[in-house]
Amino acid sequence: MIYIILLVAILLAVYAAAENLYILTVRREKLGSGIKIAHLSDLHRRSFGSDNSRLISRVRAENPDLIIFSGDLVSRDTDSLEIAKKTLDQLCDIAPVYMIYGNHEQSISAEMKPQLEAMFAETRAVLLRNQHTTVSINGRELKIYGLLENYGVYKKNGGYRGLDSVTCADLEKLLGSCPDGEVLLIAHNPFFAEAYAEWGAKYTFSGHVHGGIVRLFGVAMFSPERKMFPAYSKGVYTKGNMKLLVSAGLGKLRLFDPAEIVIYEI
Repeated sequence: MIYIILLVAILLAVYAAAENLYILTVRREKLGSGIKIAHLSDLHRRSFGSDNSRLISRVRAENPDLIIFSGDLVSRDTDSLEIAKKTLDQLCDIAPVYMIYGNHEQSISAEMKPQLEAMFAETRAVLLRNQHTTVSINGRELKIYGLLENYGVYKKNGGYRGLDSVTCADLEKLLGSCPDGEVLLIAHNPFFAEAYAEWGAKYTFSGHVHGGIVRLFGVAMFSPERKMFPAYSKGVYTKGNMKLLVSAGLGKLRLFDPAEIVIYEI
């Protein structure tokens, strides 16, 4: 019996190493037709080949009409933005990139914050901080909003538990009223799906939960807030008239929860 346990432990360690060092999946979701969107999230410190060459190659092969990055391109304790800059530049060569800050960009060190701002200013990526833009693709007009969650990711005192809530009224204060038409909202934290739906988004792109960090039988085990069985961890969720589109992300340690690029047709 001890040899079986040892063999299982070795196999698990080998798989975990492969998953965290190499495996990169593409998940496809067909929600309509006419526009193809590549959704990336939560890269943090992870790198897929030199300057993320494998990641770039996989995205390029999909030939998306636009790319959405729903936050945490870097980690809060990063001391270099060189790879992040090269990654964004290469993504922008593939398709227009629209993105937001995640909680890590918001809590980056005071020393790195000006460098982060300068880095985004030097790229062609469109960083939306409680702002919006309108794009026309294949004869359709998309209104893309980016939420800067000054609150709603951590408590105001910086802790992990007892999240502040985000309401529809908060969204209207930060973003204004939701317009008619096809509205895409990029909001790092998916836990406030009801508010996003009430506000009026047709599609909301989120990350943050890292797929639950560990997934057993398709069930998410943990959230970054140290809570078990988080809701909205990975996949497509319907809330009223809205589709909540949650990426399991690319970085951080994970088990049975491989890094993913998500391709949506809408």
